[in-house]
Amino acid sequence: MTALILTLLPLSLPWAGAAAAAEGKPAVTLSKSQAGTGGSITVSGSGWRSRTLLMLLVCGRATPARGVVGGTNSCANGDGRAVTTDADGRFSRALPVAEPPVPCPCVVHVATATGAKAQADAVFQVAGHPVEPLPAQTAGGRLSVLSDTRLDGSGGLLTWFGAPPSRTLAFTVGNVGTAAVKDPVFQVGTAHGVFAPQWDERQWHGTLGPGEKARVELPVELTAGAHGDYTVSLKYGGKVLAEQPWGVGRPWGVTLFWILLCLVVPAAVFRVGMAVVDRVRPRHAARRPARTPGRRRRTETTPPRPAPPTPNATLPWFTPDTGPGGPAGRLSAPHEDRPASPTTPTTPGRKGST
Repeated sequence: MTALILTLLPLSLPWAGAAAAAEGKPAVTLSKSQAGTGGSITVSGSGWRSRTLLMLLVCGRATPARGVVGGTNSCANGDGRAVTTDADGRFSRALPVAEPPVPCPCVVHVATATGAKAQADAVFQVAGHPVEPLPAQTAGGRLSVLSDTRLDGSGGLLTWFGAPPSRTLAFTVGNVGTAAVKDPVFQVGTAHGVFAPQWDERQWHGTLGPGEKARVELPVELTAGAHGDYTVSLKYGGKVLAEQPWGVGRPWGVTLFWILLCLVVPAAVFRVGMAVVDRVRPRHAARRPARTPGRRRRTETTPPRPAPPTPNATLPWFTPDTGPGGPAGRLSAPHEDRPASPTTPTTPGRKGST
């Protein structure tokens, strides 16, 4: 019976897509209903908004009726493709076939990436990939936030230099429904200023029975270099459950880095330029101080002039003899009147002493 359904299903896909397009709803058709890993298929669509960016993914544990159980965590996100619709809301794009992280049944999931939410699924079988039944649907489960949300964590040195800021959104949730909820998928959105939030799916692993509550912690991360006032929102089942403000400080380390770069680079360029100029500059011998021609001529031809004599003080006993009987201009030393010695001859005409 299953083989017959799989055989007839590809024949009904084009008719289903045409009917959806006729009603003005987004529709998706595939060139092949089954392919192996490494191959590719062509995905076509119609009925979408014009000039809209779409994401194409191969997802497991999904059917067009129930959608993708577990959100995009059940999809081969690394092999997805993006496409923009034309003015008529149509598109056609080749999609590589990849195995999703969970078993089939599988679909090709097409959803809008920007603007109003819209999505459509087309049944697809990945050849050789395991197939398991879908988990039981729990329509009676309903979650509610029982405590105030808070953001745990703080920035570090890397965040100060522009690393992506990250926090943990912590809250207590309780099941106020009549059925158990297993592995609920929350949506965490971050909005900056007046802009619309960007939603990311976060799955919490666990089961909550009726009346039970549990502590849930979901990671939240912004882009690199983000700063300013942000708002973190929590959504489940299409309903916003809580909002939490988040003030992100400016990464001053990046500003400091650019200031240092603007100072260091010109200084380094200047030093390199001066080194190059000093290397290419011609070398000259050291010049001696030039002498004037007149000084050189006087040094070579004229003998050195003797220094003028300094006037010496005349001693009193070398003064000129100006007394009577002395020759004018003769110098004489002073003498003393002493008795002649016995050996000194006497002058004739005088008697010696007896």
